[in-house]
Amino acid sequence: MDYLNSPGFHSRVEKLMQKYHVPGLAIAVTEGERTFSAGYGLASLDPPKPCTADTLFDIGSSSKSLTAASVGLLVRDNDKYPDVQYETIMSKLLPEDFVMSGQGYTEGVTVEDILSHRTGLPRHDDHLGVQAARQDDAQSVTRNLRNLQVTAPLRSKYMYNNIMYTVATYLVEKKSGLTFADFLQNYFFGPLGMHSSHLQPERSRSFGLGDRIATGYYWHKETGRYTGFEPLNRPEGQGAGWVITSVNDYIKWVNAMMNQEHPIDEEVYEGLVKMRTLTTEDVNERNPLSSPVVYASGLEVFYYRGHMVIGHDGAVSGFGSKHFFVPDFKLGGAIFGNAVNAGDVAEILSQELIDEVLGVSLPERPDWDKVVTDRNLKYENNPGEEEMRRVLREDAQPQKMPLSAYVGEYWNPGYKGLTVGIKDNKLFIDATDRSFGFSLAFDHVRDETEYIAHLSDLKPGPEALIPAKFMFENDRAIKLGVEFDGPPLIWFDRVEEA
Repeated sequence: MDYLNSPGFHSRVEKLMQKYHVPGLAIAVTEGERTFSAGYGLASLDPPKPCTADTLFDIGSSSKSLTAASVGLLVRDNDKYPDVQYETIMSKLLPEDFVMSGQGYTEGVTVEDILSHRTGLPRHDDHLGVQAARQDDAQSVTRNLRNLQVTAPLRSKYMYNNIMYTVATYLVEKKSGLTFADFLQNYFFGPLGMHSSHLQPERSRSFGLGDRIATGYYWHKETGRYTGFEPLNRPEGQGAGWVITSVNDYIKWVNAMMNQEHPIDEEVYEGLVKMRTLTTEDVNERNPLSSPVVYASGLEVFYYRGHMVIGHDGAVSGFGSKHFFVPDFKLGGAIFGNAVNAGDVAEILSQELIDEVLGVSLPERPDWDKVVTDRNLKYENNPGEEEMRRVLREDAQPQKMPLSAYVGEYWNPGYKGLTVGIKDNKLFIDATDRSFGFSLAFDHVRDETEYIAHLSDLKPGPEALIPAKFMFENDRAIKLGVEFDGPPLIWFDRVEEA
């Protein structure tokens, strides 16, 4: 704990924040009976506002452990909810609502399948939260499963999925009779004294906490400037994220899990940390001196130098976070920042802190900054995208069909509507009104039908390249296919004009 109070740690934090372009960072660490917390940098750049350990952040997927624990409370309560067990088929608990596409999924997917990302359903994040007269909620997200393609056999592989965590909150709401926000308040935030924690920024503001919410930021490398924005309400994403909290509050939740304190007992804890799904098919894809990562229930588990490390990170527009604990040393931490790259800083600092507590000498410690940097570069240098860039440079044919033949509304039951327009003399889709907002700019490849789309999700870093295709009838596009989550294409039908 002395290390955290040292000038060396303070300068280390500031150096990493500068490198990864994080305006503000908050840290809380607990070791045994001692707790350290501090803020660094700015929660807001304009007007300048210091970041403290009580600054509130959108922690994204770092909140999934709360969702999993909510389900765990139902599983534990055999008097009220005897039908809710980890092995229970979801469609038996939510008949009519939980219906999946593909043979055998509706009849086979269990409670623990949805909590451990092994349902065979890819992310499908890009369909979430189309702003409309009636905004999606947990029930409508659940009922939309029937319109989303599955791409892998049930329990055959790890496929991270935010949607299923929203489905989990619908189960909690249906069984408990409470909104998920009230369930969190009654069973977690209230009992743990997390008085500044709420689901959705609107609820935080309604409790007079708006001035403590950090501004989220994007760093634009090209201009050398930040773009800031306020976190938005996303009821269609509850359970997957959208918990607003501080490190001073969240460290109480980390302690409750680590020490198995109310509302967490041994049974709930075992359900949370039971290792269920290997997160990679390549066992060599792991950090130095670490085991492969296994997904449990709202938590990831791996071993570092023989010691179990449990936690989860989060990345959402303008915010990055991580919480972790090492049971052998009663060491836990929560690190939040107001830029998506704060997650990288949090990983580096948490690993360095673990090395410090384990007493690893400096020469024997991995260079965690380099580990994270190398991994990011590997991600950016995707071989499939490199090939698509080569195709655009060397093999792309000129566009001959007038762009007006493609312009119009397209519809998919799961993804709802996309509007194809023209921007900078290219076909363009603006879908920035969704939970995971994005835009698509299309480059023609060949035959007036095959395209490569530049997918921008407004986060720092290079845009993604994905295949897209149009189908024609009588010199008019009638279908649009986009490879949002890898093959196969998601097909949208042209909406006939009235």
